[in-house]
Amino acid sequence: MKAARITNALLIAIAFVIIFIYGKPLIMPFVIAVIFWFLIKEIRDLLKKIPLIRKKVPAFVLNLIGFAIIFAVLGAITQILIVNIKQLTKLIPVYQENITAVAESIQTNFSIDIVSRTKEFLGDFEYSKLLSSLLTSLKDIFGKAFLIIIYTLFLLLEEPFFSRKIKAIYSNISSFSEVNSILGQIDKSIGRYLSIKTLVSIITASLSYFALLIIGIDVPLFWAFLIFIMNFIPTIGSLIATLFPAIFAMLQFGEYMPGIWVLSIVGAIQLVIGNFLDPKLTGDSLNVSPLVVILGLSFWGAIWGILGMILSVPISVMMIIIFAHIPGTRSIAILLSKKGNVGSKPIVK
Repeated sequence: MKAARITNALLIAIAFVIIFIYGKPLIMPFVIAVIFWFLIKEIRDLLKKIPLIRKKVPAFVLNLIGFAIIFAVLGAITQILIVNIKQLTKLIPVYQENITAVAESIQTNFSIDIVSRTKEFLGDFEYSKLLSSLLTSLKDIFGKAFLIIIYTLFLLLEEPFFSRKIKAIYSNISSFSEVNSILGQIDKSIGRYLSIKTLVSIITASLSYFALLIIGIDVPLFWAFLIFIMNFIPTIGSLIATLFPAIFAMLQFGEYMPGIWVLSIVGAIQLVIGNFLDPKLTGDSLNVSPLVVILGLSFWGAIWGILGMILSVPISVMMIIIFAHIPGTRSIAILLSKKGNVGSKPIVK
């Protein structure tokens, strides 16, 4: 009996992985829409803290305001980024000429043949292909903008009826309150994570932008946006966001000192915010084991790439909350949690 249950669980897990892989073109826009929905709810809740707005402005108007803010900002950022990436692509020949100067400087001062060692790892790598690939990825994501907007609008339209539908499914008052409690915890945890992470990433990207601007790095807005996005990826995101502008700084100036300056200043910003501000704001509310974060990062990154990495923590949080409230899976929630504390006893029978 136990072997059959394990087999069924494995088959279900394999089926879900296959669905996520082959259903990516349809599921990914919906997942992005869900993220926007959470952000719109956070904006709405923030506006409701103003007494006059809470009393006078209907909820659907607040939803429209949040919707307009998010998509207006995204539209402006997209246009600016496309211009910046095209500008950066035009400067690639200059950067490639500076590779020789940087390599010679490093070999002279540190006796390291950086060109040979880099080729061992990267082969015939071209930075222009990297930027072209990035530009294509951005166009692909925003090419689905219409679908994402439709999904977001329908989520907002469906939101007032969620509670009514759950109550219809769970007619027993006790069962309804239990399931409603789980959904409330998921809503609170994911909303808090997204809002705090967005705020922290904006602060980090803004400080990094001014630092890069002072140093004189080309298209600092592009690198600031990269830092903003990469900060949503646990553990390795901030490292990648620091290394990329540092490498391009060396290629831009044809010497390694600007790269060291970028690495030092942007790295210091990441270190201070990541180790002091972020933990202070987030606290232990996410309650996810660091090992689970790394495994989730690898798994979802392999399936969905960058977006999967960004979503790995929210997905882990949802799994812990749901599993903690089901007696048969509570032990899994304890293993996934940070300190083994998953709250009160199971409430879903």
